[in-house]
Amino acid sequence: MERNFDTVAFKEKLEDQNSFPALYMFKFIVPNGKEGEIAALLPNNEMTLKSSSRGKYVSATIKAMMPDSQSIIDVYEEAAKIEGVISL
Repeated sequence: MERNFDTVAFKEKLEDQNSFPALYMFKFIVPNGKEGEIAALLPNNEMTLKSSSRGKYVSATIKAMMPDSQSIIDVYEEAAKIEGVISL
């Protein structure tokens, strides 16, 4: 299911709250087994995983140094292409 997302407002908010380059924390909920697809979005960055109580989903947190707000938006747009992913 695709949701409408106001990238202009999000970009403005990112730029207001960060001084780039900046360390940014990405958080995703993914179906168990899709962790590798999320990790591939931000290679060479440490990813912390936590399984849900029933093991059906995994919470993935990745901290990455991002050069600008558009790079962050690009990661979220690529993540949205992964089936079942929820971006937080």
